[in-house]
Amino acid sequence: MHTYLRLTPLALAALAANAFAQEPAAEAKDGADVQALISQLEQLKANYAQEVRRLRELDMQVQAMQARLRGRAGGATTPAAAPLAPAAAAAVSPSSEGYASTAAEAQQAKQEARRSVDDVKQQQAALFSRRFTIENSLTYARYDRKQLSLNGFLALDAIFLGNIAIENVESDSLTYNLAARWGVSPNLTLNMDVPYLARRTVYQKGGAGGAAAAIAQEETNGNGLGDISASANYRLFGERGWRPETVLTGGVTAPTGRAPYGLDWKVIERDDDDYIRFAVPREQPTGNGVWQANLGVSMVKTADPAILFANAGYIHSFPRGFDDIDSNPDTVNPGDVKLGGSVYFGAGVAFAFNERTSLSISFSDKISARASTRFQGGQWVKVIGSDANAASLNLGVTYALNQHATMVTLLGIGLTPDAPDFTLSFKVPYML
Repeated sequence: MHTYLRLTPLALAALAANAFAQEPAAEAKDGADVQALISQLEQLKANYAQEVRRLRELDMQVQAMQARLRGRAGGATTPAAAPLAPAAAAAVSPSSEGYASTAAEAQQAKQEARRSVDDVKQQQAALFSRRFTIENSLTYARYDRKQLSLNGFLALDAIFLGNIAIENVESDSLTYNLAARWGVSPNLTLNMDVPYLARRTVYQKGGAGGAAAAIAQEETNGNGLGDISASANYRLFGERGWRPETVLTGGVTAPTGRAPYGLDWKVIERDDDDYIRFAVPREQPTGNGVWQANLGVSMVKTADPAILFANAGYIHSFPRGFDDIDSNPDTVNPGDVKLGGSVYFGAGVAFAFNERTSLSISFSDKISARASTRFQGGQWVKVIGSDANAASLNLGVTYALNQHATMVTLLGIGLTPDAPDFTLSFKVPYML
């Protein structure tokens, strides 16, 4: 005896609707499980990448410490650094994720990451890890200064009677400098700088011929070898913990450029009494004319991603005799010149954006005391107005062109009247 279940069309439709309703629910659950697994996988990848980077850093720190120990021991052998674990080196594909697949690639990646730090150290003090460096640089400086001259007297303490003249000096200079840095030892570097200068100066003087509206103008040029300097950098302390890398610098500058004393003058205007009202040098000087010695200290501290640096020093000028130190074109008076001592200091910070590029901002100042002159057989007399305070704000960008060459761009903005209005420098150190 068989029993048959008879389903009405309405019941069949209800069963079909229930089946279709369960399928989307199952698909939604599977999709949520897949998303959860993908999230776990991404988290594991991120953790693993962080551990691989940490292994690279530890590996390079060990090798750097071993290198310093070898330098101190004079070639004594030290145990080799343990390479990265094979599983850690091979588990991540460099083509797909950009991670190192071998210990050699990890070391190269770490060296590239420190390239921008080394470039900043090269500009602030010295890079002792390089055997030899040749640096070509080109610097443009703009200087503009106006001065109001009054020749007369005040009537009734309010009305000026006499001549009013406005003096303006505009100067443009272009300096090419060839420098050589030789790393004698891990802690000593010798340097030599050979500059070549080209100057153009425009002199303007108002009140020409006694008329306040008349302006006299004259332009002079000059180019030639500048003052050659030689210096040495000695690393007192390496960077360790909170202590920055400290470098002592000492050098001497020879008066190889054209001195600003005893130059021929061009008389532009004389008054009725044959008194010289306006005269300019026929040729611009290219040097200070005296021997100078400097002693300074610089410090560099890395605080990833920032690099902190500071420097300070003193420049001493030695007296020197000249055949003519008189500014009057009609007279010749031999004597001695002694420039005032100068104190310089500065500080700044650089940010390493990546393995090639870094940006720096710094403040620098140079304060010079008054110069003194002494005519033959006379006493030393200080020159009024010869003291100076030249402060500037500097913005720099460093970019590594390749493994050996770097492009350094530096813009200096003058903050005081004694500083140039602005300077623009381009440097290309080539490191061997």
